[in-house]
Amino acid sequence: MDFVSIRVITDDVARLVDFYERATGVRASRYSEDFAELRTASGTLAIGSTRTVALTAPGAARPADNRTVIIEFLVDDVDGVHRNLTGFVEDFVNEPTTMPWGNRSLLLRDPDGNLVNFFTPVTPAAREKFAR
Repeated sequence: MDFVSIRVITDDVARLVDFYERATGVRASRYSEDFAELRTASGTLAIGSTRTVALTAPGAARPADNRTVIIEFLVDDVDGVHRNLTGFVEDFVNEPTTMPWGNRSLLLRDPDGNLVNFFTPVTPAAREKFAR
């Protein structure tokens, strides 16, 4: 089994896709007005409209209602990401901070309020863990 993606449900696919394209620098594949994917080498962030939920599991997911999941992106320079997103992101939860487990982390909320973490391993153990 392989973990391949996370899907975020939203009332506004275009707005959320535009946000993630800008925040990550990854170009999305837009399959319809109701579904898009941002693919990276290690996984995919899928973005679907509330209309897609009705096709498979009506009422199972609600947009802008998450308070438990953090979407995480490994980046080369988290401080550079912070500089790039300043003035674009409306809700920074924290400034870049070095965590006890060795990652320098920037936590923010996307336009739907989902938590997003950009991080850079900075200690030898963390760098080794995420070596590409």
